[in-house]
Amino acid sequence: MAMQLYVGDIIQVKKQHPCGSNEFEIMRTGMDFRIKCLGCEKQLWIDRPKLEKRIKKIVKREEV
Repeated sequence: MAMQLYVGDIIQVKKQHPCGSNEFEIMRTGMDFRIKCLGCEKQLWIDRPKLEKRIKKIVKREEV
């Protein structure tokens, strides 16, 4: 069963981004996710299995 992730969710990942932040906002969902670093605003694409493995917790859930 896939993790329920929505556009606008703020997630915390296990390993921090080179800028020092470990929180990202989900910009797009699907097979590939577009996430934005909340520290430096850099956007990156990552596939679902990799992202689900790296998530530590969901910090803020977007109201659905």
